[in-house]
Amino acid sequence: MIKLSKTKKLNARSWSLQALTTCPASKDKDGELVAACKGCYATTGNYIRFDNVIEPRKHNQKDWKRSEWVADMVQELDSDRYFRWFDSGDMYTLGLANKMLEVMKATPHCNHWLPTRMHKFSKFADVIAKMEALPNVVVRLSSDSVQGKTIEGEHTSTIIPTPADAPVGATVCETYANNGNCNGCRACWSKDVKTIAYPAHGVKMGKVIRLQLEVMA
Repeated sequence: MIKLSKTKKLNARSWSLQALTTCPASKDKDGELVAACKGCYATTGNYIRFDNVIEPRKHNQKDWKRSEWVADMVQELDSDRYFRWFDSGDMYTLGLANKMLEVMKATPHCNHWLPTRMHKFSKFADVIAKMEALPNVVVRLSSDSVQGKTIEGEHTSTIIPTPADAPVGATVCETYANNGNCNGCRACWSKDVKTIAYPAHGVKMGKVIRLQLEVMA
């Protein structure tokens, strides 16, 4: 059974997994969580408090392995025009990534946005390139920084302490300046937007940034 969620601010549905446990790229070479993942919103609040949020993500980790999963996803997305992969979690195996690619190919009417850190692993390079080559897909490679540092890639994202800290040329997400509402903005899905800078939000991320600033002082 396909289980999707809908984030009110985006006005788009998403397919997600549990944070961190399906995010092998969330740790550095020493096994420590990277800065951006230390403040992950999906490890707080409703994501860890309510069963109706937790259980679908656990379910999805098993469900994608079904032989009928691709066909079921394609049918489920028949009326969707915008879709987000991973409100939480990541495409932690090539098996999942290749099935996602099949779904993307079979739903040209739907614009897919995939934020990921799996570009850190060379074995994912080919499938990511194939996804990016599709006209209806944007794969945003996520930076580990919470200070606005960018990475190489056709489409990327980074976290910034404040809008004033955005790197030159980046598009600043205005969601939290608009009371947590995207107001119809589709920049995350746009192939014309190279880098999106997300201003930090949430108590946990704020603490991560403060600690970094103290170390840098």
